[in-house]
Amino acid sequence: MAEDMMLYWGSGSPPCWKVLVALEEKNLQGYHSKLLSFDKGEHKGEEVMKLNPRGQLPTFKHRDVVVNESFAICMYLENQFKSQGTQLVPDDVKEQALVLQRAFETNTLQQKMYEAMFYTHFVPEPERHETALKRNMENLKTELALWEGYLEKMGKGSFLAGRHFSLADVVFFPILAFLPRFGLSKERYPNLMAYYEMVKERPSVKSSWPPHWVEKPTGGDTLKDL
Repeated sequence: MAEDMMLYWGSGSPPCWKVLVALEEKNLQGYHSKLLSFDKGEHKGEEVMKLNPRGQLPTFKHRDVVVNESFAICMYLENQFKSQGTQLVPDDVKEQALVLQRAFETNTLQQKMYEAMFYTHFVPEPERHETALKRNMENLKTELALWEGYLEKMGKGSFLAGRHFSLADVVFFPILAFLPRFGLSKERYPNLMAYYEMVKERPSVKSSWPPHWVEKPTGGDTLKDL
């Protein structure tokens, strides 16, 4: 079953991490994988490009089925192995709607995080503007306040869309995990940080923790004042 799977991935990439967590939650250990370096451009190598013409990670193959977008891979795994491991999408239509809504909302959080944290990395120095950086930080702050409110409404000890771990958590946590790594305040975001502390102890998350994060637990204090 899992032996027929091949995953190409990069350490610390939220899209890749989502798939790693989903595979663990569905009890699909034993799959083949290859850790590639973004810095060395290995994701643009021939082996990946044959399966994924965009040259992006994750790139995933199960027998003769190739799926490359992280959301699509997670949904494929859930649908193909629905009765195995953790059910990530509930059968109840109302519950399912909330899970899927929260899952797709994470796209906005990821975009705001990238804009705020990696502005100086992606934008050449002559083109950078202090006002743009401040705006990006404020946009991320507004987005985090929204998620803080979602979790407050769900109640203490809840996952993102209810009492059961779901697809929403699979795709949300790898994005959230970047924030405390870069100094996000526990005091300012108590619900988000309580959720983070709870989910990071889940076996699927612990076993898929980015290797280079193990070697270097913190990434800086970029978000300490957010």
